[in-house]
Amino acid sequence: MLYPQSNSYRQIQDLSGFWNFRIDPDASGAWSAGFEGGQPIAVPASWNDQLNDLRDYLGVGWYQTTFSVPAGWLGQPIFIRFGSVNYLAEVWLNGTQIGQHEGGHLPFAFEISSHVQAEANVLVVRVDGELAPDRVPPGNIPPDPKSPFGGFLRNFPANAFDFFPYCGIQRPVQVYTVPQKAIQDVTVTTDIEGTTGVVQVAVEHSADAGQVRATLKGFGTELVQDLDDSSTLRVENAALWSPDQPNLYDLTLELLVGDTIIDRYTLPVGIRTIQVAGDQLLLNGEPVQLTGFGRHEDFPVMGRGYVPAVMIKDFELMRWVGANSFRTTHYPYAEEMMALADRLGFLVIDETQAVGLYFAEHGLERRRELCHQFTRELIARDKNHPSVIMWSLANEPFNNDEKAGPFFRELYDLAKALDPTRPVTVVNVGMINGPDEPTFEFVDVLCMNRYYGWYSQGGNIDDGIEVLEAELDATHAKFGKPIILSEFGADTLPGWHAEPSEMFSEEYQTEFLTKTINLLNQKSYVVGQHVWNLCDFKTSQAVFRTAAMNFKGVFTRDRRPKMAAHRLRELWRKEE
Repeated sequence: MLYPQSNSYRQIQDLSGFWNFRIDPDASGAWSAGFEGGQPIAVPASWNDQLNDLRDYLGVGWYQTTFSVPAGWLGQPIFIRFGSVNYLAEVWLNGTQIGQHEGGHLPFAFEISSHVQAEANVLVVRVDGELAPDRVPPGNIPPDPKSPFGGFLRNFPANAFDFFPYCGIQRPVQVYTVPQKAIQDVTVTTDIEGTTGVVQVAVEHSADAGQVRATLKGFGTELVQDLDDSSTLRVENAALWSPDQPNLYDLTLELLVGDTIIDRYTLPVGIRTIQVAGDQLLLNGEPVQLTGFGRHEDFPVMGRGYVPAVMIKDFELMRWVGANSFRTTHYPYAEEMMALADRLGFLVIDETQAVGLYFAEHGLERRRELCHQFTRELIARDKNHPSVIMWSLANEPFNNDEKAGPFFRELYDLAKALDPTRPVTVVNVGMINGPDEPTFEFVDVLCMNRYYGWYSQGGNIDDGIEVLEAELDATHAKFGKPIILSEFGADTLPGWHAEPSEMFSEEYQTEFLTKTINLLNQKSYVVGQHVWNLCDFKTSQAVFRTAAMNFKGVFTRDRRPKMAAHRLRELWRKEE
């Protein structure tokens, strides 16, 4: 799915702003043609923190706006695109249903050419945010002997994951045009042969269109080449993409009929390779060590809404600390975040929204279908980003079930068929599966979330380090694959201090992270260390979540540093 862009052949109109909104608690509304009343709401943003009494409302909400398009657009293919609607979206334009989509965090688009008019178009979106066991991620899981969510871990709202289940239209909504004969998709893969960059370009376009011409420019190079459906561009003395030098070439594709250009699309290209060799992760043929974070799209009032300034701030905080990477925990981040990672040189483990999966039969087949859908959609969206170095199929699934291994083997094979160029992982959690994780047999990199010294060995960091070291060594001895400690951390109340250190104090978090990182630095097979979390974030209410917050951030929710942030800067920052 190509991100919309504006040029001489394509135009975009952003529908961000104040829409009209009303809730539908009994799901009985029939307002597809529009509705009266309601109240203003900002789009994009979650609805939960904008309006009084809606914090825990996860039912049905209706959005409505009106828009016009330039008269010159009529007669062209016109689409409407949603960056993310959580969870289930049904869309009507001028009273006609134009489509629906299940699942937040990934984009979807519908052609509206035959339904749009120049003035006063009425756009209505019905959003269902209910938590349900047959959705991904699941929620409101019924009591089950194989699920821990039937007992003391109940929270409110009853999600199966440790972040707040924000709802609504959470990323930009765009109306855009493409030419009658258009470039429809582009796939770019890169390789390196000596000092030559090899750029493979595959283009899909209208069946009856003509030739595609490619121009690759940058760093003193300008290559112009007519393409077949799949062609190779060879860049001598290529400027490679890496965190130290995130070099990006501009690839411009033009669709021609005869000598006439009828469409143009431009995307940045980073020439780099990523591969697993034994127990090492190689970037451009050299071992790479990942330092960074898990992070949430979470900010006061906006919830999980799209906030460009917060994206910039988070990148600045990560660079200040000395991080070179992050994982999109526990859902795909906004496309704009990925584009910034390309420009700024961050390495990204790109994760689907399959968090909290369990394998009871109730709803299992639907969860399987959705996981396949989301894997296809994620790879289609992010396949051309040089920053994306790995696909993560799920976070912390409850894989202590015989159905889990085959379930994820299907997903692994799907991801490899769609993109054979990147490693694939599933993120394991110790308190459920430990080293007996069934996916470790076939995934390329072992991602392990471990909290020894916090959820176990609480208050005794040294004992936790001993347990962690023993498990890391045993896991490596068994599988011989690179390991990333993809989560480790300790809840820390800002401003709470203790000497000697004790749990929830800033001193304890600092000691915990320091000792864990010192251990990881001794293990050559550990190729990544991702602290949980960059910033404090909102959760459901539970006895184990003070103030309905997860306080494992090294920065506060409003992006102020704790002691641990300064310590990480000492541990990670390269000499300048």
